[in-house]
Amino acid sequence: MRGRDRTEQADAPQQKVEVRRSARRRSTVSAYRDGDTLVVLIPAGMSRAEEKHWVAEMERKLQRTESKRASPSRQTDAALLARCAQLSARYLDRAALPVSVRWVPPMRTRWASCTPVDRTIRVSERLRQVPAWVLDYVLVHELAHLRVAGHNAEFWELVQRYPKTERAIGYLEGLSAAAGWGISELDAED
Repeated sequence: MRGRDRTEQADAPQQKVEVRRSARRRSTVSAYRDGDTLVVLIPAGMSRAEEKHWVAEMERKLQRTESKRASPSRQTDAALLARCAQLSARYLDRAALPVSVRWVPPMRTRWASCTPVDRTIRVSERLRQVPAWVLDYVLVHELAHLRVAGHNAEFWELVQRYPKTERAIGYLEGLSAAAGWGISELDAED
């Protein structure tokens, strides 16, 4: 918090809300999510009634944006399996099809894991909120393990067919570092 800025905490029944008032902000209102908290940035001179209106408005706006961006594969294990079939067809010549893919409680040191012997993939619940292109990278990574068990050159050649591989790795490294999870790139997805 700088200078005359004020930060206020409020708890809505469904989510945490943090309102930050700024003397530098004149008329604009903006919002973003920080984990499970909705952060709303408003001018310092705004009344409590205006604040209440803008918190509700920004929450609606973010929910609309997030629902448009949300990957359908985040909903169910069956949707994850269907997404894997699409990604296998697009990037792995349909040669990597799992028997099952399921969401699992957060893993301590991995984003996901694959068991090539029984052709199953498990995906950490932590990935439900990442952008769809990041989840797609993790799925392609695990699908590649159905063809190549280790992290050798052949494996990475398959994974690199997904065009956002490097970007997604960077996103996951940043997410892990910011959250203090200690998930490193080498062991992150297998």
